[in-house]
Amino acid sequence: MAQHLAAQLLSGSNPIAKRVGLFFGSFNPIHIGHLIIASQVVERSACHQVWFVVSPQNPFKQKSSLLDQRQRLHMVRLAIGDDDRLRASDVEFGLPVPSYTVDTLAHLGEKHPQHHFDLIMGSDNLQSFGKWKNADKILEEHRLLVYPRPGQEAAELREHASVEWLEEMPLLQLSATQIRKSIAEGRSVRYLLPDPVHAYLDETGFYQ
Repeated sequence: MAQHLAAQLLSGSNPIAKRVGLFFGSFNPIHIGHLIIASQVVERSACHQVWFVVSPQNPFKQKSSLLDQRQRLHMVRLAIGDDDRLRASDVEFGLPVPSYTVDTLAHLGEKHPQHHFDLIMGSDNLQSFGKWKNADKILEEHRLLVYPRPGQEAAELREHASVEWLEEMPLLQLSATQIRKSIAEGRSVRYLLPDPVHAYLDETGFYQ
């Protein structure tokens, strides 16, 4: 037992059980809206941490629109900084593409059996949740932490026992698509991005 614990500590893994909120996304790029949501989830739910799961390819998005996955992961790490409530995860980089949430959850459950994983999503994603691969299985084994999105009506699953509606979360009309468009058009996004991410994009010229 002592040898097993020592191996865990040497490998950097945490043997302490946590309730973890998984925030899946392309983060193309990560912006202040993502950080506000993650911070509010930690403050307003039972989650001890939020992990930003950077997707190499979303099944509902064109891969050609994505910046390289390692660059997006790097920006998430820049955005998080030393906030130990948050973590960047590249778990899907080694899984088959396209990535499906139910497969990622199974992999994380095997890798981190001490943790319990919840899913963080906007109300727009809850509307289409029934189209997800093995949606019923996800609802049986995990909670959905849902934050409101502007203009989204209540979804069919709103009253489901596995759905926790985060009513007091701020409504944010901010998207990575808008930010990329603004950068391409030469307009300032200075206050829409964490400072280290803004500096990195300014230095690299990505999205210009």
